[in-house]
Amino acid sequence: MAAGATMHTFEVELADTDRGVYEEFTLRAARHPSETEAYLVTRVLAYCLEHEEGIAFSEGISATDAPAVLVRDLSGKLLAWIEVGAPDAARLHTGSKAAERTTIYTHRDPAKVLAQWAGARIHRAAEIVLHNFDPGFIDTAVDTMERRNTMTLTVTERQLYLELNGVHLSSAVHDHPIS
Repeated sequence: MAAGATMHTFEVELADTDRGVYEEFTLRAARHPSETEAYLVTRVLAYCLEHEEGIAFSEGISATDAPAVLVRDLSGKLLAWIEVGAPDAARLHTGSKAAERTTIYTHRDPAKVLAQWAGARIHRAAEIVLHNFDPGFIDTAVDTMERRNTMTLTVTERQLYLELNGVHLSSAVHDHPIS
């Protein structure tokens, strides 16, 4: 954990009916002082929505050659490169070459994020999808988040039902191909 980082703990109950994933786990996420709370919440949601064997957070901001979240198989092969926020085209290009699958979750305006990649050279761009949530969803989750959190996340037909520390929220997950 980086000096000055704030540790957040999430006791997660995940029921992703779209993918057939039903898990309970504890997730510890360190928030670097330069990382916004909106980025942290999006990173935690990305982890949950992509949850599978071998998933992990990278070393964070200090890991300039790794995504926010990644998935490796038992041999160490990089299966998924999962970015958060608004990564530049070069990162997406690198990630798409390094992993079998690349995806992005953002808490920002998806039109602005997509516009920054227009005309950029990104390996297998047609296979990369940007995911975002309904306006205000991330902000409300940020207002509800504490250092220790209980979280129940249900996903049905790309609709999220989130209970975070007793507060009920919902949002669609919107998918945007990047090319």
